[in-house]
Amino acid sequence: MTRYMPGFADRAVPRYTSYPTAAEFTPAIGFRQQAAALRALPPEMPVSLYIHIPYCQEICFYCACNTGRIGAPERLERYVEAVMREASVAAEQTRARVVSMHFGGGSPNALKPAQFERLVAHLRKSFACATAPEIAVELDPRTLDRPYAEALARAGVTRASLGVQTFAPHIQRAIGRWQPYDRVFDAVGDLRHAGIGRLSFDLMYGLPHQSIDDVGDTISAALQLQPDRISMFGYAHVPAVQPRQRAIDASALPNGETRFAQSELAFALLTGAGFSPIGFDHFARPGDPLAHAATAGRLKRNFQGFTDEPGRAVLGLGASAISQFEGLLIQNHKHEGAYRKAVMAGDLAGCRGVLRSSDDRMRGQAIERLLCDGSVDLDAIAREYGRQPPAFASALPRLTELEQAGLVEKTGWMVRITGTGRPYARLAASAFDSARDGSAGQFSRAI
Repeated sequence: MTRYMPGFADRAVPRYTSYPTAAEFTPAIGFRQQAAALRALPPEMPVSLYIHIPYCQEICFYCACNTGRIGAPERLERYVEAVMREASVAAEQTRARVVSMHFGGGSPNALKPAQFERLVAHLRKSFACATAPEIAVELDPRTLDRPYAEALARAGVTRASLGVQTFAPHIQRAIGRWQPYDRVFDAVGDLRHAGIGRLSFDLMYGLPHQSIDDVGDTISAALQLQPDRISMFGYAHVPAVQPRQRAIDASALPNGETRFAQSELAFALLTGAGFSPIGFDHFARPGDPLAHAATAGRLKRNFQGFTDEPGRAVLGLGASAISQFEGLLIQNHKHEGAYRKAVMAGDLAGCRGVLRSSDDRMRGQAIERLLCDGSVDLDAIAREYGRQPPAFASALPRLTELEQAGLVEKTGWMVRITGTGRPYARLAASAFDSARDGSAGQFSRAI
């Protein structure tokens, strides 16, 4: 049902993990607004923690995350102490209840097992926590072994996401990530042996020297390991933003039409294997909570992608972590030194962000529902914010060309992404973005 339309597929648009996007963050918003937002959270309100670990044993060329090499071992210890200090300061500001934790990076397993366990224990002690909060962690399979998996289990980890990307050796060499299939196989076995059976894989298309067959072979190999979830991300080559990507030969990257074919092959293979499509780049087995959330209309989108997290706000801890409140989005200092200086002085670490107006929240909800559900009732959302549906009138003309191409359908104030339009969902979402003027900016292509 889908087809490659270069005029749409090659456009650069945000991934809409927030609205407004991080491109609208400003240094005029900082830790004082962050503290006020924490104090304003109602007692016992469910919130999620995101903890960023900005270190890896090795740095991959493709990675756009805020991360660096570990270096001296004491660097990790100083960082753990800083995150624990930040958690204590943040916990003093709120009586909200933590219902989930998500460790991202970088590679959280860059920490020593004892450091990880100590950090989780401190978070549990500092915040009012649910009896058994879900704890998810992103892992580098290359540096995971059975003792580490057992330490994760002792800490209460319930879900693990493995950075697989590709199983093709020639592509691994091109992106600086040598990771044999046997290493991932062993990591999966170690986690399941430790009792962590809920597993996710991150895969990628659009990588250098990657063919259609490479994508198919990687998905086939991944399915043999039986993960519960698979994310299929398109590689965004933005060396002007992320200098380490200059190590990748841009001439070896697949063209737009091949990228599209790779993405559609992944969709066909994963849905053919029984996975439910979640949003535009996630897949989950029908019995997985993420699939249940999508079916029930409870799917969310935040800086961790599509999620079923139960928290009504996200408190970010660590360098570059982003907190998400109803009226505020705020990011911590990216540089480790500036981050540690702030929190060890007893302050929070937020240094740039944006206040979310009622119009921002309304538009953000329309974008989230469109990306999560494939359709949105603009009338219902406008009335939820005490407004009439013409509040969205400026967005409708921007949908016209997508409608004429058969990518969206409009019926009154209902907007639906068609089967043909599924790969172009982010373009449809951008119609509701008042900050976008059609220029590429720092964003990745739509597909």
